Order: sequence, then C-alpha cells, then structure tokens
Amino acid sequence: MLGVNEEGYCEILDFFVGGQESAYVWQEILQQLYNRGVKEVLLGAFDGLPGLEEAFKAVYPKADVQRCVVHKVRKTLNRVRKKDQFEVAEDLKLIYRAPNKEITLQMFQQFVSKWSSKYPREVQSWANELDVLLTFLDYPSSIRSVIYTTNAIERTIKEIRKRLKPMNSLSSLEAVDKFVYLTIQNFNEKWARRKLRGFAEAHEALQRMFEEGHN
Repeated sequence: MLGVNEEGYCEILDFFVGGQESAYVWQEILQQLYNRGVKEVLLGAFDGLPGLEEAFKAVYPKADVQRCVVHKVRKTLNRVRKKDQFEVAEDLKLIYRAPNKEITLQMFQQFVSKWSSKYPREVQSWANELDVLLTFLDYPSSIRSVIYTTNAIERTIKEIRKRLKPMNSLSSLEAVDKFVYLTIQNFNEKWARRKLRGFAEAHEALQRMFEEGHN
C-alpha cells in the first residue's frame, strides 16, 4: 500500500508477503492502517480487484474511489482485434487526457458511436465504470496523471522482484518479509527527499478538499 500526502511525498505505508487477496482481507488491512493513524484519506486508487473498492469505502466512507485507467485500457486492448488496437488506444487517450469533464464526456460519446457496433461489450464496460474511471477529473489538473493509475505500486513491486531475483533462495517467509522490509525502507528514505511533480501547484486545492470534509 502506497500513500501520497498533500505535499506530494510518497511513502509505502504497509506491505504483505503471500496470502490470498480478498475483500475481507483487504478490509482488515485497511482497518489496521486506520488504527495506526491514517485517518484522513481523500482518494483511493485501485486496479479493479473485486471487492477491494467496497472494503476501502467501509473503512473510509467519505473518500473518493479511482479505478486505474491504465489497467482498464490494457484490458480493453487485449479484447480488441490487433488491427484496431492502435486506433482504439488513441481514441481512449482522447477521453482520459481531455482537459475537463465536459470534453471528456464528448470524447466518450464519440468513442461509443465509433466502436459500439464492433465491440459492444468493451464499450458497455467503459460506460458501466465511467464514474469511477473519471474521478481524477474532480482533482487539480497538475496531479491527474499521478492519481488515475496504480502504476507507481506496480513499478515498486517490479523493482522488489528484480532485487529478489539474484538471491538463489530465502530460507523462510520471515526472511522474504525482512528483505522486502529493508528494500522498502530504502525506497521511503529516497522518496522522503523528493516531491512528486504537480503537487506544489495542487497543494491549496487539496487542503481545501480536506477541509470540506473528505476524511
């Protein structure tokens, strides 16, 4: 679990090695995080795992939910014919990279008109999830590219795997746990000195959102 505060500093808040992902397990994990002091959350970004968003809302009922746009695009492209993939990808970019919600919805309507007859399921799937895919548009424009995806978590996991690979064997789950913990400590120390781009401009607006009761 990775958090970003309103100043733009990134930190891995917790991690778990092994086990099965489920809504119940995630709710327990999020509750533990809440009990440790992470009580005010504006937005949770997720990859679409069933039940995870509901678990998040049970612990943080006032927070917004953002489903990862990058995951959704990948999933859609996997289901369209190879010859159409580039064009579909470009049309989807017009939706989630539009400057405001009004233009986004116009671009979405064009996408619906163009692709509905050829890929009805995929288009309907976007229509069904549009609200949670476009939550990021309610946030300052300077940070939208950071909050509409869970790529930062994926990159971190990839980096941990890369560092684990040269180690031929680890004697136990505890050994893996310790290795991951030390690796994460290094990340957090490095990130503590580096703000994410766009958060300085968004700081006032984010403070206002917190004050308006997003907690």
